[in-house]
Amino acid sequence: MKIMTSLSFRGECREAFEFYAKVLGGEITAAMTYGDGPPDMPIGPDYKDWLMHCWLQVGDQAIMGSDSPPEFAPTPDQLKNGFDVTLHTEDAAEARRWYDALSEGGQATMPFGETFWSAGFGMLTDRFGVPWMVNTMPSAECGPAS
Repeated sequence: MKIMTSLSFRGECREAFEFYAKVLGGEITAAMTYGDGPPDMPIGPDYKDWLMHCWLQVGDQAIMGSDSPPEFAPTPDQLKNGFDVTLHTEDAAEARRWYDALSEGGQATMPFGETFWSAGFGMLTDRFGVPWMVNTMPSAECGPAS
């Protein structure tokens, strides 16, 4: 089984996922617009170029996304609350690079730095309103019991 995060946007999904692919070194393997769907889909013509489904593959992990017209999701442009997309790496320099790139145009909620559990951890909300945590994996003695 895989558990994935699917992010909703208001017409910015393609831009966001192209940005995430660049920052994370991933590849968009699917990007289907509402206009690509069947002609009888209950979607207005204003949304035909919006993404109905987007898939970003990063190594063996993926993030899904879509643009949500108001009739399907009335509040995707409000601040996402109660979750974060979390990135883990063993390389503190890589974590710092991700944090710096994702926070451009967004808002840092916890500056990236060393913590008691990690050589580098930070929290931010990116320019698309998506909350992220970036974490350098702790040493084996700080990790979960096997």
